[in-house]
Amino acid sequence: MSEAPPHATDLNSRHAAMALALSLPADTVLYLLLPMHAAQFGLTLAEAGLLLAANRLVRIAGYGRVARFYAQRGDRLTCTLAVTVAAFCALGYATLSGFWALLPLRLLWGLSFAGLNLSTQALATADPIGAAHRSGRSRAFIAIGPMLALPLGAALAQWAGPRPIFFVLAAVSLFGLWAARRLPSAPHPAARPVRRFGRPGSLDAWSFMEGLTLDGLFIVGLAYLGKDLLPGGAVVVAGMLMALRYLAEILLSPVGGRMAERLGAERLLVVLSLLTAVALVGFGAGWLWACAAAIVVLRALQLPLLPPIVAKRTPGPERVQALAARSTWRDIGAGTGPLLAGLLLPVASPLWLYGIPALLLALAALVCAYEKGSR
Repeated sequence: MSEAPPHATDLNSRHAAMALALSLPADTVLYLLLPMHAAQFGLTLAEAGLLLAANRLVRIAGYGRVARFYAQRGDRLTCTLAVTVAAFCALGYATLSGFWALLPLRLLWGLSFAGLNLSTQALATADPIGAAHRSGRSRAFIAIGPMLALPLGAALAQWAGPRPIFFVLAAVSLFGLWAARRLPSAPHPAARPVRRFGRPGSLDAWSFMEGLTLDGLFIVGLAYLGKDLLPGGAVVVAGMLMALRYLAEILLSPVGGRMAERLGAERLLVVLSLLTAVALVGFGAGWLWACAAAIVVLRALQLPLLPPIVAKRTPGPERVQALAARSTWRDIGAGTGPLLAGLLLPVASPLWLYGIPALLLALAALVCAYEKGSR
């Protein structure tokens, strides 16, 4: 299959990002509300952490199958199915209670997100020219939905409880069908299947630690620790900070993409990861809101960096599988993060809980720098 011309590549990348942007808010709002209102969903905090991890954990086993389905069936069918499932899951969050009732929804959403996320990355890197910049714009589009939904969800939860917002978000998800139906239907060339888990490389280690710290420990900790610091209004403050995370993606992910085009994506990834590690230590030490804002900014700048690095290191038919593999390692970390947070936040010192993963993130970034220099 020949590569699409640049203008078509940009348009396809934008439509995939829009489909994910409209499907993602129910998941991000659940991350905000579930730790604070676990009892109203019929859960303990540990069960809430497991549910928030479940959508990541299922992708560890399922990403390879999703990647093969995506390569064989193309973007249009994959994303159409995923958007439909996202709406169904949001409706379930609004109506169902208890761990075993909510678990199937989290598993279904995990596989749906895998398809949507793979489509956004594959289409953004379909043309190596401008891939980092295109990845940054894609992240900005994706962030619009969660950024708008989080403050609305926080305000509505304070006024009417944590459930009604998910009826609204189920309807919002269905609008993603408009974008999904405009995606190309052609299959993608795929390499011969390889072992799902080989020896992890430096990018695998970095992806794992990035997922563990920023997509797991940080998000759950922000909601849980914020509840203790600001009882009563914590849901609104945490919701605004999490919305700021997505506003930062809108404003700064394109900046990160342009910086990567000029400075090199690998070099920028290392520098930003080291700064993130410092901010995580401060977050655990008690400078909650200031360090949370710094982490939000640094995360937004880092988001567009990995896909072009992967595409550069593994060009050709192996690209889709390589993108899926890096996403799998990130999901392993991000699935572990809420589990650790749910079990350890009530009993462990936040400084140790965030300081040790921050050190490991810094080490993983330095290994990436060493591997790049030794090639």
